[in-house]
Amino acid sequence: MNKKKAGNGNYLWISYFWSYLNAKGRAGFVMSSQASSAGHGEKDVRQKIVETGDVDVMISIRSNFFYTRTVHCELWHFDRAKPPERKGKVLMLDARNVYRKVTRKIYDFSPEQIRNLSAIVWLYRGQQPRFLALVRDYLGKVCAESAAIPEKLTAFETTLVDLRHRFASLTKAVESHATLDAEKKQALTDAAAELRDAAKPYETDRAKLLADLGGFRKTFAKAPPETNAKQHAARKAFDPIADAIRGLIKQVDLLYKLAARVADLGGDLAGDEVVAAAYDRRGAGRLVKQLDEERKDAVEQLKHAVYFHRQVAWLQDRFPKAELQAVPGLVKLVDRKEIEAADWSLTPGRYVGVAPAEEDEDFDFEQTLRDIHTELADLNQEAAALAAKIQVNFGELGG
Repeated sequence: MNKKKAGNGNYLWISYFWSYLNAKGRAGFVMSSQASSAGHGEKDVRQKIVETGDVDVMISIRSNFFYTRTVHCELWHFDRAKPPERKGKVLMLDARNVYRKVTRKIYDFSPEQIRNLSAIVWLYRGQQPRFLALVRDYLGKVCAESAAIPEKLTAFETTLVDLRHRFASLTKAVESHATLDAEKKQALTDAAAELRDAAKPYETDRAKLLADLGGFRKTFAKAPPETNAKQHAARKAFDPIADAIRGLIKQVDLLYKLAARVADLGGDLAGDEVVAAAYDRRGAGRLVKQLDEERKDAVEQLKHAVYFHRQVAWLQDRFPKAELQAVPGLVKLVDRKEIEAADWSLTPGRYVGVAPAEEDEDFDFEQTLRDIHTELADLNQEAAALAAKIQVNFGELGG
């Protein structure tokens, strides 16, 4: 393909991949981010590669996607059979802000993130039906996940009702006991009242949400929409439902916290014989643990429905016409003149620009805490290993 000298072995491999493709061949491979913008001889080789018209898609991914390397890299894609209208163009896709955190040192793509990035390439290749089919599939999953919500909420509510009956007996026994600490009695009374007050709006909001979910499924579950206009309508119909789900998640969490607080306060008072006769502290404790598990299940199910709605929103907000368009910070289709003006760089970040700041309305506080806990556990393991190694080294010095 060229006789230019390059001081980096990356371009030996890149040329090797290209030269072994037949007239209809495609190739995809990973290269360090250095290769996409290196200068000197590498730039000359890269120019020749671009001038073939066979560079199809370039994708940047963030660091820590590999077990043995932490550097950023690019996914190169060649296509020797590109149609004439795409021959002089390259799709630049910057996916560095698209990732899922696995551990402190390892990131990856979720299955939906992979599908969403693939959908962008489908639009680039004129495969709009595949894009619409993906959105349709997500809307179907919204319906399927929504259908499982009532059962999870019912399990949570059944345990909560049991606890509230126990708390009613507890507060009655405490209020009639004149010798108990007045401050503790008042704290229990206030906490029980707060739990009762929180349950009322929850019941109202829960009933409305389930009715809305039922209506949405009735309209879209059997035949999720296939056209772009109808898919947008379905997404907009679920937007207020998604907001209601987020609100109900907060209410479920609050009810659990209040129930746990009442149980703790009751436990402090259950040492008294009269209170103990009316309140099974251990039984209530087991129910609180059960309530927590059922809370997690219910919240997780609620989040599943919102999650797939969010995938629809991610695609539609960026490609509202189900057609490829430039999205700041994510994707841009560039021609050879733009690449030449950028010193033949194939680094997507040089072309797509910077994405505007976005507020994450689905910020997952609990997941963030789990990530922090995972990171802390990894650091503790590393610290223990280093401490053991230092101890051995000191021992050898002393010997």
